[in-house]
Amino acid sequence: MKIAVVGDSEFTLGFRLAGVEDIHNSTNPEEMTDVLRDLLKGGDVGIIVVDSDEMLQLPERLRKKLSDSISPTVLGIGTQEDNTLRDTIRKAIGVDLWK
Repeated sequence: MKIAVVGDSEFTLGFRLAGVEDIHNSTNPEEMTDVLRDLLKGGDVGIIVVDSDEMLQLPERLRKKLSDSISPTVLGIGTQEDNTLRDTIRKAIGVDLWK
């Protein structure tokens, strides 16, 4: 299983430097929507990392599908504090690791 990163070039740069090869630079919400739908359909990606600020610009239906997805697991990462990672881990393993 691969890790895929979706976002603008500034967001994906660190992941590229860390060795992640499946990088998708999107320039607008429509392009990001298409990329995420394709990644959800494909079976070779286990984790999708998305900029949480850009994730808020996606259609509500797609955001719900991403948050409910177990395989691949979708992580929204950004500068503002959110509980996406915490909720995803709790859903995946059934335990809240922060308690």
